[in-house]
Amino acid sequence: MGSQADDLRVRLRALLAELLPEDWTTSFARDPAVQSVVAGVTGRLASEKLLTLSWPKEYGGAEADVWQQTVLREELWAHFEPRGPQYMGLNWVGPVIMEVGTAEQRATHLPAISAGQAVWCQGFSEPGAGSDLGALQLSARLDNGEWVLNGQKIWTSYAGLAQWCFLAAKTDKAAGKREGITIFLVPMDLPGITVVPIESIMGEQHLNEVFFDDVRIGGDAILGGVGNGWDVIKLVLKHERIGIPRYARDERVLAALAGHGSLEEPTALHSYARALVHARVARLLNYRAVALNDAGRLTDREASIARLASIQLDQEVAQLALDLAGADALAPDPSAGLLGRVEDVFRYARSATIASGTIEVQRMLVARSSIEGARHAS
Repeated sequence: MGSQADDLRVRLRALLAELLPEDWTTSFARDPAVQSVVAGVTGRLASEKLLTLSWPKEYGGAEADVWQQTVLREELWAHFEPRGPQYMGLNWVGPVIMEVGTAEQRATHLPAISAGQAVWCQGFSEPGAGSDLGALQLSARLDNGEWVLNGQKIWTSYAGLAQWCFLAAKTDKAAGKREGITIFLVPMDLPGITVVPIESIMGEQHLNEVFFDDVRIGGDAILGGVGNGWDVIKLVLKHERIGIPRYARDERVLAALAGHGSLEEPTALHSYARALVHARVARLLNYRAVALNDAGRLTDREASIARLASIQLDQEVAQLALDLAGADALAPDPSAGLLGRVEDVFRYARSATIASGTIEVQRMLVARSSIEGARHAS
């Protein structure tokens, strides 16, 4: 990675050790104490130009290279993402607004994101349109110069914490599945928006339903032009192709398990060694994807292979940690460090093969890309 990336890793670890409580496990709760920690971390990162490390300087960034950005993502994820839901605005909402937003939209949103003062949620999935995003039904109709939004979104992470929603709506019902879609930048405090939490093992604020009932919004909220939503969505997916660095937290869990007494058992030691190998493979596959993306040569095949390795590793390590910790995992002990949070790690890992494109979708993308590659080769 280079000396700059190595120095950044040391700097970040020192900063997080200073700012995070010993029992830190989540940023995604309404608890004022939790949000106070999030505010402290994001404020500090912003003041040191680390929050938007890879952004252009004109938008509050430091124009760091991809490997420094990779280190940032790894260390924050390994420490239970203390930026909280900020990462959505930082990783793709902000960059997409830079690319296709109006001057007014850039001036409104980018300073707030780079300062860590804006939380975004993503209004894409619907009860009948999850992986098939082209099937969305939430409608937007023009009425006296305003757009009226009606419909429902589901599985919307952090909607109860967010001030803004990056919303996909159908502005032309007669258009084809990938046509007639428009992106709106919607304030979450508008009349007619209702957020209903969905209880899950992942914990508070991870999943919500969001209902839009005659929500009125001006045309200045449209991002990328009316009917151009699918092109904007493709930009979002481009920025999301490098998935969450789950392997970084998994390696931290494995390091914490290294001295566990249960590893004296041959079967446990074998499982542990296998997980270590899988963690190294996941890291290297993700690094390949980062390098290819930086060179403009990343395909669905490499991106999805890296993601498959990461999400399967997440569940493998979580299961191993739970097995080794046994009943102790059900009685969290803050003094036990990371091993006192095994149960949290396990619960969260259950979503790994569903979130951001299911494991079945990732495998389909690999297969499709491999077939297309074989056809071109012949």
